[in-house]
Formats: sequence, structure tokens, C-alpha cells
Amino acid sequence: VIADPEGNLYGTTEDGGTFNAGTVYMLDTAGNETVLHSFAFYPFGDGALPFAGVIRDSEGNLYGTTIGAGTSSAGIVYKLDPAGNETVLYNFTGGSDGGEPDSGVIRDSAGNLYGTAYLGGAAGQGVVYRVNAAGVEKVLYSFMGGTDGANPFAGVIADAEGNLYGTTSYGGTANAGVVFKLD
Repeated sequence: VIADPEGNLYGTTEDGGTFNAGTVYMLDTAGNETVLHSFAFYPFGDGALPFAGVIRDSEGNLYGTTIGAGTSSAGIVYKLDPAGNETVLYNFTGGSDGGEPDSGVIRDSAGNLYGTAYLGGAAGQGVVYRVNAAGVEKVLYSFMGGTDGANPFAGVIADAEGNLYGTTSYGGTANAGVVFKLD
């Protein structure tokens, strides 16, 4: 969960909600829950199964990912405004752009979102991606499944210079995963 300046908490549930496809919720300081968004497998444009939490910008918008649904059933990157209205920023295809983004996103000062997708990419072993404020995705790295790693389950963090750091579940010299840095 994350907190806003007033002490309200925000998080996700993998399932449940109106359509049993997950929710984004808020808990106020008294412990009262408000479901801000219920995901649905249908229509295909909405996401489903948000494994990761959300991040919040200074205007109160929330950003996150789902591993399911979307136009290609490969997950989405979404934005919720303070009223709970969803905007799908990017629909993964499961191909070279990635698929099943199990982790959440981080955001830079320009509004770009960064994350990992467990599947897809040039070798089907996952990607590190960026989605800009206009919803255009760019694959920053495609894992090949060898010594470079495969299937990133966790997200990335960034340093002051903009380098990204993360881990993969598989690959590496012992096929037990790697810790990576992208400049």
C-alpha cells in the first residue's frame, strides 16, 4: 500500500470487486474502505488481475498494471484519476512489446512510467519498458534467457542518473536469476 499526505492508504486486490477481476481501493484514516475501481475481464479494454500496487502523483492520480485482460488479454498499464475514472495508457500484446506485467511502475519527473513485463520481448523472456505520458510504449530491453536473465517478476527502481535496476526470476549463469542495471 501507499499513503497520501492525509494518511489515506491505497492498494489493489488481485481478485474481488464487482466483476471478481480485482480492485483499486482506498482506506481512510478511520479504516473505511472505498473501492475506486473494479476491474473486469470484459470489455476487453479494461484490465484484470492487478498483482502489483499503485503509485500516486502530486495531483492524486494513481498508476498501475494488470496482468490480464486488455485488448490482447496480455495486461495493461492504467491511470485512475482522483474520481476513480480509468484511462488505459497501454495495452500489451504479449509479443515483442511484452506481456503480463506482474510488477507495478515507477514514474519520472517527465511523467514517463517504467516497469517490467514477465513475458514477451524478442525471445519471449520478458522486457523492461517505458510508457510515456501519451501512452506510447518503448521496450528498453528484451531479455534473451541466457546470462542476461529471463522473466522479470519484480519491477525496477531508478537512481538519480536515470539508471534502472531490477531482478529476473530465471536466466543467469545458474538459471536462478540475475540482478541487472540498465543505463
